Parts: sequence; structure tokens; C-alpha cells
Amino acid sequence: MSTAIYFLLDGENFSAFHRLRSDELWHFYIGEPLVVHMIDANGAYSEFSLGNNPEAGEVLQAVVKAGCWFASRVRDGKSFALVGCTVSPGFDFEDFELANRKKLVQRYPQHRKLIESLTRD
Repeated sequence: MSTAIYFLLDGENFSAFHRLRSDELWHFYIGEPLVVHMIDANGAYSEFSLGNNPEAGEVLQAVVKAGCWFASRVRDGKSFALVGCTVSPGFDFEDFELANRKKLVQRYPQHRKLIESLTRD
């Protein structure tokens, strides 16, 4: 039916651009805000900050829509964030695609700097 994970990102690491065939619900647990960067199929950029300070525009949970390229990193490069993700139907690696830096930049050249900073190619 669904799967849920939690993971810790420190300020030195990031979750590289990837996409899923299902919506993914993100949850904030503890630490500093985590910024989730998204590029939709038309190339529109958006982001949300997972955190516990709504007055600063942070949210405790948010959804990344299916098919959207997304990556994340801790806003404060000297801290950490413990977050979780829930996918329904349940996560399957067949539904996961890790971005290829060169191909993603070719498709969305307007986001080159961001893509280059959040891919590992």
C-alpha cells in the first residue's frame, strides 16, 4: 500500500536529483530546515523548506508530485536534518530514476547551476 523511510542528511551531503512515478510525502522530524528543490516537466522551478518554523515559511510536511525532478539539502551547511518520506503505492526501484547531470542540464539549461550542485555525475 505504501512505504515510509526516514533519513538523516548533514550539511555536507545532499539527496541528488531524481524522480518517482508516484507522489512522495515528505515529513520533518528534527534538526535544521531541509530545502527540497523541484523542477517540473515544463521546467518550472519551485521549492519548499521542511522545518518547524511556520513563521519563516517552513512546513512540517509537503508533497513532491509524481514525475517531478527533485533534490534536497540542509539549508545550514554546518547542521543536519532528520526527515522522512512516504510513497503510495509503495516505493519500488523500478519507479525511481536518478538524474544524469548532462541530460538534465540539456533539458533544463536555465537551472544549470542548481543541477550541477545537486547531481553526482
